[in-house]
Amino acid sequence: MDGFQRRREQKKRNILEAALDLFMKHGVQKVSIAEIAKEAKVSQVTIYNYFESKHNLIHEIFIYYVDKAVEDFEKVIHANITFPEKIQKLIFNKKEVATQINEEFYQYLMKEYSEGNYIEKIYAEKAIPYFNQLFLEGKEKGYIDPNLSNEAILFYINMLKDYMQKEEVYQKVLPLTEDITNIFFYGMMGKREE
Repeated sequence: MDGFQRRREQKKRNILEAALDLFMKHGVQKVSIAEIAKEAKVSQVTIYNYFESKHNLIHEIFIYYVDKAVEDFEKVIHANITFPEKIQKLIFNKKEVATQINEEFYQYLMKEYSEGNYIEKIYAEKAIPYFNQLFLEGKEKGYIDPNLSNEAILFYINMLKDYMQKEEVYQKVLPLTEDITNIFFYGMMGKREE
């Protein structure tokens, strides 16, 4: 990649970061292209040159956001830490994201991109193999019941994912993210000290 192309990619990334930051804080409807341009230190024309419309920019931000989440997930899976520390990081990251994301932005993403989309593709191609890797590690280290099949665990995850994408559910789920994640990993009895 030559210097021009590198600068172009960096400018695009700056726009995506600025827009994501503003949408996370204020939601999609309240943020204008002018505000994004100011935050990214570019002109509005530059944003339109890269993305053509606010709708396209939102779509690109969604992909960027999902890709960043997958990258963070991959880092945790590959981290040289214990299985319980990995689970803690996954729970903590979910809690942190839930407290930082604007509810209107979250609902917009869930509504606009909930069926047959990029999330489904990424889930199938990346998340499932990483979950399987995590389950295997948990079983080998004695943290997950080795009698549980990965298929059953993934079935449970899919039920949660599918249920949470229903409009009447995703509007209520954001404040419950930490509890839901804890129930998933530790059950209703909670984490027990050994």
